[in-house]
Amino acid sequence: MRVFGLVAMVCSLAIVGLLTMQSMNNNGPTSNKTKLAKAQASAAVGGLNFTAAATELEAYKSEHATYAGEVLPPAFGVSVIRADAVTYCLQAGVGGAVQHFTGPGGTPATGPC
Repeated sequence: MRVFGLVAMVCSLAIVGLLTMQSMNNNGPTSNKTKLAKAQASAAVGGLNFTAAATELEAYKSEHATYAGEVLPPAFGVSVIRADAVTYCLQAGVGGAVQHFTGPGGTPATGPC
């Protein structure tokens, strides 16, 4: 399951790179369209990272009956900010591009946990 998450993340990063290059060729690196494309790509990658990390957290909970204590490897691209027996909050990004995911069953949202 981890391999699938990593493969999905690598594929999404490749797609993000291609989309960003195309946008820069058409509109330049400082245009609003380029800035919007970068933000959307970051959100898409963040969503994939959150999905992979949530799967890992569910596996951890099935073994330990809690989310508390789980530390994700850097390869997931997200950090566990808060985890207890029934919920967790993951965070990814830096600066103004921070996203969080409150789980289980949540959706990615902008801003910190």
